[in-house]
Amino acid sequence: MGYSYIGETLQLYSQDPSVFFANKQKRYGDIFKTHILGYPCVMLASPEAARFVLVTYAHLFKPTYPKSKERLIGPSALFFHQGNYHSRLRKLVQSSLSPEALRKIVDDIDALAISSLESWAENNQTINTFRVMKKFSFEVGILAIFGQLDAKYKKELNKNYSIVEKGYNSFPTNLPGTAYYKAMVARRKLSEILREIICERKEKRTVEKDLLIHLLNFKDVKGKTLTEDQIADNVIGVLFAAQDTTASALTWILKYLYDDQKLLEAVKVILESLRMSSIISFTFREAVVDVEYNGYLIPKGWKVMPLFRNIHHNPEFFADPRNFDASRFEVAPKPNTYMPFGNGAHACPGNELAKLEMMILIHHLVTKFSHALITAGGKSKIPKEQYSTAHSQYLGMDSHLGSGRKREAKQIPRKRDAS
Repeated sequence: MGYSYIGETLQLYSQDPSVFFANKQKRYGDIFKTHILGYPCVMLASPEAARFVLVTYAHLFKPTYPKSKERLIGPSALFFHQGNYHSRLRKLVQSSLSPEALRKIVDDIDALAISSLESWAENNQTINTFRVMKKFSFEVGILAIFGQLDAKYKKELNKNYSIVEKGYNSFPTNLPGTAYYKAMVARRKLSEILREIICERKEKRTVEKDLLIHLLNFKDVKGKTLTEDQIADNVIGVLFAAQDTTASALTWILKYLYDDQKLLEAVKVILESLRMSSIISFTFREAVVDVEYNGYLIPKGWKVMPLFRNIHHNPEFFADPRNFDASRFEVAPKPNTYMPFGNGAHACPGNELAKLEMMILIHHLVTKFSHALITAGGKSKIPKEQYSTAHSQYLGMDSHLGSGRKREAKQIPRKRDAS
């Protein structure tokens, strides 16, 4: 468990986290405990254990985040909750970002992708891949949440969101001049901007069916609507989830794509890129009662962390896991071994948007830009029949994520003597 209070946090941050967790797993097995970030934690590195926590007995493990991060996003954001509030909001977000709902913005994402690629290629300039992918993902996120948004609002949202993002992982010292303090000020400004946008939408009574309209029209079983603060928290939460993770995935896809010219001929790299990079290495849960799993007692209040990266890099499930092999997904992986978007009730509700975004950008990159010189191609739009093929591939990715699996009965596991 390491030193008092700090535990093994210093060891975690002083080396590659993948190596830290892999060494622990090698020494102690697929279930082990540690103390990091101020909390005692149980680490789970097996598919069965991850499913136990995230799906089968999800009601025994609540989502948990540090309070400093919760304040920056907003306490009403859906991924801080469980139960009826979470379930209803998740369905709303998921339906507004479903494949059917996203069809109406395919052309807009397409235009953004072409415009972005052409601007990056201008003047033979060198770009920071992750930074420009974040800009692209932010634009797509704005499109999915607001539809067509006034340029002045985009500019102000981007400006203040960037400040919040810089303070998100900073030490939470709320003193003037610190990154966290600046982030809190910017977060309040974001709420003000969103209130203005909401006011305009209510006045115009727009009939568009973007995420914001879904949130404005939301009513619970008692007919109660969401407050403006609840709407703001969830808009910022979705935007936060939509930007960095997708931008990270796209950056890794480009790295793997340009590492091997042969991949350009097949371009079935997205699934393997998500496995290799494992953008979300783990997720936090907290046991709400004492829980026993496989002979181990998980005490109430302890953090529980399913280690997605360890599972994705386990040679038992993926042969030669450090080798990039796009062909490995020609056969669907074993159940619960591939979780790039999480699993269970708290799996990423925007995964369809992320997959579509990746497919469109990579499609234009490999069909309009040369591998060697990265120069812009023609400006004409891709024929719709080509989009049909790309869209079919994107929808086909769901078969690898195990959608539609049989739900398991939710019951508290019986206690038995720990060995």
